[in-house]
Amino acid sequence: MFENLTEKLQRAFKSLRGQGTLTEENIQEALKEIRIAMLEADVNLNVVNELIEHIRAKAVGTEVLTALSPSEQVIKIVRDELIELLGRDTARFKFASQPPTVILMAGLQGSGKTTTSGKLAAWLKKGGHRPMLVSVDVYRPAAREQLKVVAKSIEARLYEGKINDEPAGSKLVERLASEARREARILACDTLIVDTAGRLHIDEELMDEMDRLKKLLNPSEILFVADAMTGQDAVNSAQDFHKRLGLTGVILTKMDGDSRGGAAISIRHVTGQPIKFIGTGEKPDAFEPFHPDRIVGRILGMGDMLSLIEKAESALDRKKSEDFAKKALLGDGFTLEDFRDQLQQIKKLGSMESILKMMPSVGPFAGLQEASKSIDEKQFSRVEAIISSMTPFERRNHDIISGSRRKRIAAGSGTSVQDVNQLLRQYAQMSKMFKQMGKGGLARQMMRGGMSNLMGKQKFGR
Repeated sequence: MFENLTEKLQRAFKSLRGQGTLTEENIQEALKEIRIAMLEADVNLNVVNELIEHIRAKAVGTEVLTALSPSEQVIKIVRDELIELLGRDTARFKFASQPPTVILMAGLQGSGKTTTSGKLAAWLKKGGHRPMLVSVDVYRPAAREQLKVVAKSIEARLYEGKINDEPAGSKLVERLASEARREARILACDTLIVDTAGRLHIDEELMDEMDRLKKLLNPSEILFVADAMTGQDAVNSAQDFHKRLGLTGVILTKMDGDSRGGAAISIRHVTGQPIKFIGTGEKPDAFEPFHPDRIVGRILGMGDMLSLIEKAESALDRKKSEDFAKKALLGDGFTLEDFRDQLQQIKKLGSMESILKMMPSVGPFAGLQEASKSIDEKQFSRVEAIISSMTPFERRNHDIISGSRRKRIAAGSGTSVQDVNQLLRQYAQMSKMFKQMGKGGLARQMMRGGMSNLMGKQKFGR
């Protein structure tokens, strides 16, 4: 989501290259470029003005590190100021001293509140907690049904409650909330996530209902769910909710979309409350804590290698990767069966585009993210289909795959003989390359990397 902002900031920094020192004059043009970049990214005007003044004061003041070049100095200052703006530390999640911890989800209709409630429950489960979900949106039956589907998909407890013929209104909402909290205690669920009703816009009725829920449940967290795609509208809504309810944090959804990034930069400054989580996709696990320093790294084109490493550690089978590396670099080489297993592992990390977006976009990595857009993700599925169409003996002994066998494999995988031939050629090249690396003393370094270091370099299929 930060591609355009990153590109424009890089242009601003480039204008300072070749300068001997930073002065009021030569930084003026760079600040102008930074200001335009921020405004075009839909960052709040007051936030932009304050940010620019802070950068100007530090860039021409005594805090400049003389060991750095002018462009490096400005990049460091911009980085420090953006981290300050977004919150220097990763926000902590509050838990009640006596369970269940109640989490009140707030937000406008269409912000992704129900899906996000499920993602938060999945995140809590992963951390060893026992969450329960409840929908108190009694105005839209589809909302309650949606949460039921979400809860089932992540295998989380759901309190449905009975509505019967009771009229929709605050009394019914409060009854469902009270019953859900009691049920959470009985079933030893340590967290209760309350998915509230939304509106197309903020109105007094909605706020009154949220007020009553807050007094009834005394939640440890009141999280505002904002759609990052809506830009300043999300910021304004968060500000209104905070004035009335006293938010404890914000969750930004659709951070993987084409939004300009302004909401992420503005929302904490305007509300004074931290962004605690971000949603990065449709799947339940496309949800992560908000790390200000890592987000700033993405904005400045420095990538987010820490998040990529954490994702790999949680998604990949370490033993399988190490076994593969040993076979590929130290033994008699890896089989097509091993190769398929590694492909399946890499797919757990998400699309190649999402992986490469976490890589730096400057220096030797410049253009890598742009190139990721041309990768055909279906190629990986085709390769997997071709290998799966082989017999176990063929996968372990590729030399026996004759012309007739290639025709059978192509027919079974829905590909062409040319596709099969190309895969076998590339497999042979990779096997040779691995063996050369092993002989060259790189085996030990590659033990923990498995296939992940090569996936961005190889292209399969048509």
